[in-house]
Amino acid sequence: MGLLAASCLGAAHGASSSAGAAPLAKYQQECAACHIAYPAGMLPAASWQRLMGTLGKHYGADASLDEATTREIGAWLKTQAGTYKRVSEEPPQDRITKSAWFLQKHRAGEVPPEVWKRASVGSAANCGACHGNAAQGNFSERDIRIPK
Repeated sequence: MGLLAASCLGAAHGASSSAGAAPLAKYQQECAACHIAYPAGMLPAASWQRLMGTLGKHYGADASLDEATTREIGAWLKTQAGTYKRVSEEPPQDRITKSAWFLQKHRAGEVPPEVWKRASVGSAANCGACHGNAAQGNFSERDIRIPK
């Protein structure tokens, strides 16, 4: 837990050792320090642009990065952002978990609301709690294991 917290603090305050790394590697390094590096295609470009522009107040945390890293990751996210129908709408507060496609995939009949409150899950944003391969961008329904 301490290592994770240290990693989050490092990423949150711009302590980056990602110099020279490709944008995807930087994205994974910086963002996955605190949560999975969500696949860029899960949000439209406008949402990613707003998120990258407000890292100082990233859902209640300071996830600031140096200007060059912010610009590089932001440009990469823009080119990789979702353009297909399911992500054409910008979700409320740019939250993946509030997008129409997410809510449809996790409807109450399949994922009871109390699941999100379990200590082993924590919140709907903790994809890895149920999707064992989420960190690799694999959200296959075959691999879902809802923890108790």
